[in-house]
Amino acid sequence: WEGDLVIGKAGGSAIVTLVERATRYVMLGALPHGRDSEAVIGVLTALATRMPAHLRRSLAWDQGVEMATHPVFTVATGCPVYFCDPHSPWQRGTNENTNGLLRQYFPKGSYDFRTIDQTGLDEIAHELNTRPRQTLGWATPAQRLAELIAP
Repeated sequence: WEGDLVIGKAGGSAIVTLVERATRYVMLGALPHGRDSEAVIGVLTALATRMPAHLRRSLAWDQGVEMATHPVFTVATGCPVYFCDPHSPWQRGTNENTNGLLRQYFPKGSYDFRTIDQTGLDEIAHELNTRPRQTLGWATPAQRLAELIAP
């Protein structure tokens, strides 16, 4: 998995983005009470536990302070966190691409993420996960994830 925060208007709000590298499956998490480490880790843990344990192999994140308590996430989920080199967004290329797709829904610099709840974020994630992608041979991320989950 690759993860990041998408920051809202004037830096006053944010959401968590998680993207599975092979399938491009997206999960979004609301941060209605701020983006300190405890809040981010709580949302990440809730999102990660939606997936079967065999799909929680690792998480790549940037060098942000929001992951200061990342060992709590690793203990709760069994998923180690790896940090990218500073100023190296290409090390999380799938997530950077996804964040660009999210800007179609949330224009940069003008969207306040406190105005959308988890249900709204789940609807947007569903739209992205059911949208065919050329990189997946025109399959959808949801279809590719289902292939990984199916016995």
